[in-house]
Amino acid sequence: MYQKELLYTIEPAQHNKEDLLAILEQHPEIKFVSFMGIDFAGNDTDEKVPVSLFIEDIETILYAHAAQTDGSSVVLPGIASLNNARVDMIADLDANWFIDYNYEHFDPANGLMVGTLRIPCFLLHNNVFVDSRYILKNALNYVKQEMLILLKNNDGVHGLEHIKLTDVEDIIFTCATELEFWVKSPLEDAPIEALSSSQMMQEQYWQRTRGNVRTALEQALQTLEAYGLKPEMGHKECGGVRGQMDAKGHMTHVMEQLEIDWKYASGVQTADNELLARIIVKEVFRMNGLEVSFQAKPILGVAGSGEHIHVGLAAKMKDGKIVNLMSPSDLTQDFLSAVGYGSIMGLLKNYEVLNPFVSSTNDSLNRLKPGFEAPICIVTSLGHTPSVPSRNRTILAGLVRDIDNPMATRIEMRSPNPFTNTYLALTVFYLTMLDGIKACIEVGKDLKALEAELSKKYGEKGFYLEKDREYRTEEDVFDDFNSDTRSKLFGVPPATVWENMQAFAKFPQKTAVLTEGNVLKPAFISSFSQGALIRWQTELLNRLIPENHELVVSMKQLHQEGNPQLAWDDSLWNEIQKLRIALAKDTTEDFSIFTQIRKAIVSGDFAMASALQVAMQEKMAELKHLYHDYSNNIL
Repeated sequence: MYQKELLYTIEPAQHNKEDLLAILEQHPEIKFVSFMGIDFAGNDTDEKVPVSLFIEDIETILYAHAAQTDGSSVVLPGIASLNNARVDMIADLDANWFIDYNYEHFDPANGLMVGTLRIPCFLLHNNVFVDSRYILKNALNYVKQEMLILLKNNDGVHGLEHIKLTDVEDIIFTCATELEFWVKSPLEDAPIEALSSSQMMQEQYWQRTRGNVRTALEQALQTLEAYGLKPEMGHKECGGVRGQMDAKGHMTHVMEQLEIDWKYASGVQTADNELLARIIVKEVFRMNGLEVSFQAKPILGVAGSGEHIHVGLAAKMKDGKIVNLMSPSDLTQDFLSAVGYGSIMGLLKNYEVLNPFVSSTNDSLNRLKPGFEAPICIVTSLGHTPSVPSRNRTILAGLVRDIDNPMATRIEMRSPNPFTNTYLALTVFYLTMLDGIKACIEVGKDLKALEAELSKKYGEKGFYLEKDREYRTEEDVFDDFNSDTRSKLFGVPPATVWENMQAFAKFPQKTAVLTEGNVLKPAFISSFSQGALIRWQTELLNRLIPENHELVVSMKQLHQEGNPQLAWDDSLWNEIQKLRIALAKDTTEDFSIFTQIRKAIVSGDFAMASALQVAMQEKMAELKHLYHDYSNNIL
């Protein structure tokens, strides 16, 4: 937690031998150095060495390679194999480095917390960079160069008439994330009925925090401030129930959903900041006796946690002025410039191949279900009129704008969750935005025509968007459309990780957009997909099926049969027993669903395993509902 005597960050200008040696001499509480690379699953490495070894090898670490790891330590399937596993870690001298303090370990010489200098790194295998951080850095460089060429060759871009595009000197990628999470008392769980009721009655949203939750939230905001993340807000989200006070005045039975936001950054630094924020939140709340979950859907039937990612594009002019490229010349007459329309069209048209990078786990797909304000459809909302900005919280890609502040215009992607690999998500967002921007600028249509393209109806042919789809609605996606209509207009969302990963093969033209510029190489996409499917299979076999089996076994008969007054209980139990057998009991006539899933995975029939997983989820949901009614009817 925050101590003013401590050093929290080391900026790029100080990433040289002389400055670093001076800093480490002034801060003897920094005892270790850790090298942080990000694999395709979003895992961050923590290769820790004593600071004395860092000082001894400082020139090699800074200008050659910082450390080595192997393919078994990082998720790079199909790239770093067991017989070719060496991966070099190359220090990133252009990113902020930060000191990770141990809140439970103090330096006896000065009473300060012991710190570890964490150095963000790139991962190099066979002379090719193969990590998420480098892919994002490379992607943004590619998009920047393409944008500069595009703008300088098209000085009449609609909506940007107020600036001279040949004076654009640089492209700035303004990005931000929001972090939602659940916090609870360890070993205590609130009833789902209480959580659901509290959410429906909006008892917790924006409510005042109390006790150790308040203390932890305040300390987390202070610590984020110390690290230079410039926190903007911390508050309760919609989920949770009111905690209780024990006899000693301590909070118990805590089960609350919170959100913390901080100031935007640019590109790779945005993702680094988000990773740091998660570490801070987890550690600070743990020190206050609270458990934090960043799962997308830790409690089925209750609101999940999102991590909305905001993406924007700005230009730095020769005179130093910063201009938002998404904002039109007149914000009261138009929603977006041609760059803005192109950005949102590129995201929506290609979203099927973006979704695997956003939602690559069972947990993430559990969140993306109707209700709870989680996006399930590939659709946007611009607002009812340009002069009166509005926000539709039921869509996937939302336009955020303020007619009094042109710099505020941006796109909010509402599908990511706290465990989305933010580096790869930003990579694919900006690559597909570029695809749409090129289409909208090169076609030469004015802003009303571009708005009409985005607002096209099903069956209408567009110059860029697909004919048999719609991409914009100002309606409530959940309440104003039934399931069949949503699927027809906005596409069918994947039900499993397997279905989601099949998008790369199912939509080859969209996948080709991701590989433009040879930044996100086909081998990287394949490796990412392999890793996601390995985790999917493993979790299905070793966690989900065993947990469901344990729950099925725990559902025992609670009444005695044969009593006419218990006919209703007899009927319910018969239905429950049918589901229990179908799910978990092998018979001479058939194998249970659990066994069928195991056999399908062992035989490599992943399409069958995926279909059976959907059946398992449906039957488990029905079983829980029936057993709830049955047990509540027992006197």
